[in-house]
Amino acid sequence: MAEFDPAYDYPLSSNRPDLVRTPHGLRLDELTLDGLFHGSIPEGDFRATPATLRMQAGVARSVGMSQLGDNLDRAAEMAVIPDEVILEIYTALRPGRSSAQVLEEWAERLEEDYSATSVAALVREASVAYARRNLLK
Repeated sequence: MAEFDPAYDYPLSSNRPDLVRTPHGLRLDELTLDGLFHGSIPEGDFRATPATLRMQAGVARSVGMSQLGDNLDRAAEMAVIPDEVILEIYTALRPGRSSAQVLEEWAERLEEDYSATSVAALVREASVAYARRNLLK
């Protein structure tokens, strides 16, 4: 199997479907609506995996879209974080909802529990911006 080349392998679904797997390891051609409706596809298998998101980040960077690549790398980190935790972080990041200490605690939890270092950095960046604009609790 050839190694992933972001300059030539995009779109992955048609040029390199062999590289794309669901969270439970299914191939793209195994994802069907019929399987979804009949329960033969595990819950969550229509989600992108961290590996796929990182490949997409490589594609974005290969065409000079580094900011999109950074966002996709953060998405890869977030893909393993439970939905309810994502919603808690989203709520904490709303202006006026959290103190600097609460946001720092979220950043630490992201690093320690999920190895989400770039998402943690974004939370810290938000905390600094909120402090500058007097938007912390």
